[in-house]
Amino acid sequence: MNINQKDVVLLPYPFSNLEQKKVRPVIVISNNNFNNICNDFIAVPLTSVIKDGPFSLAINQNDLRNGKLIRPSRVRLDRIFSVEKRLVQMKIGNVNDTFFDKLKSEIIEVF
Repeated sequence: MNINQKDVVLLPYPFSNLEQKKVRPVIVISNNNFNNICNDFIAVPLTSVIKDGPFSLAINQNDLRNGKLIRPSRVRLDRIFSVEKRLVQMKIGNVNDTFFDKLKSEIIEVF
């Protein structure tokens, strides 16, 4: 499967006990050069827990260029991770440029 920056994809995501998994959406943040060369990509997870907390960013249907979010969510900027592309179960859309620029700015603030 071809993975591109700004894609929203579904992955089996482990619970903190590492014994159980749940399929959850993530946004691909690694650039397309990285994505084309590597077996992994870098992503941030989405959560439907809408607590306004530090290191998270609200996302809703209007922030997608195409596809569909089941419900308004938050991007967890404090949970950046890399994952193998083979684990992607499906693409559900991609975020628009305006939202991705905001996401990048927020990630830079974490560093």
